Amino acid sequence: MIYTCTLNPSVDYILHVNDFQLGDLNRVSFEANYPGGKGINVSRVLKRVGVESQVLGFIGGFTGSYVERFLKEEGISTNFIRVNGDTRINIKLKTKSETEINGQGPEIKDNQFRQLFKQVESLQDGDILVLAGSIPGSLPGNLYQSLSKLAKKQGAKVVVDMSGKALLDVVKQEPFFIKPNHHELGEMFDVIIETPEEAIPYGQKLLEFGAKHVVISMAEKGALLVTKDAVYQASVSEGTVKNSVGAGDSLVAGFLGAYVQDGDIVQAFRTGVASGSATAFSLELCTWEDVQSLVPKVEIKRIG
Repeated sequence: MIYTCTLNPSVDYILHVNDFQLGDLNRVSFEANYPGGKGINVSRVLKRVGVESQVLGFIGGFTGSYVERFLKEEGISTNFIRVNGDTRINIKLKTKSETEINGQGPEIKDNQFRQLFKQVESLQDGDILVLAGSIPGSLPGNLYQSLSKLAKKQGAKVVVDMSGKALLDVVKQEPFFIKPNHHELGEMFDVIIETPEEAIPYGQKLLEFGAKHVVISMAEKGALLVTKDAVYQASVSEGTVKNSVGAGDSLVAGFLGAYVQDGDIVQAFRTGVASGSATAFSLELCTWEDVQSLVPKVEIKRIG
């Protein structure tokens, strides 16, 4: 089973305003609500590519109930921990320039926090745990490191999608798969990375630190897969970018979905890149049909 963990879910409230005027009355031309959070996005895309998962994390209040109900209506299994306070609302204002206003989220108590560890203690050999997104301020900053260590002890594979130097501590627990973009990779090592050639040595450093597979998103320059045996570069499919939200999460989901079905890392990389592109070219998360149409267009070459 694949388990995705979203510590600070949200209701993403998307508003389109044609000509937003600060301090004036504005009228919405389009609005939509979706459950948000990187792990939740991974589970939603996994469902669309035909792979089951279970969503873990903390929810509260009427907004938390909305998130849980929405996922169940999509046929996605959930095992949330209920907390006091409301799950946050994140506003995505789409106008001439895109603006985001993210809520803080509820405080998580020690007893609720311990329930998450009990859930991870129940993982079994062969399970996959996806840790994705930010860590709320009421939780320890080294939480992903602790959860990774516990999941590894249970025999589960760990996938981590987070930013910041804290990832350098997490890779010591030998995660199966991590996915920094080139900006995040540069921040980890206090360098500026703009080309695949500049990214490769730092991807290899992450392998030396413990990671098993590293995918580095390079925006319009495609993506890199760095393993102990080789380095691969994937091209970017041609298309019009309509949506940046969830593209990285879709890459993770596409990669995992393909990997659990046939165990081929390179094909998983191809499907992941196609999934990320399919979401970027859509107004919402990708569909299986969109992914399938792009998979043959993703060219992969070995460069190291």
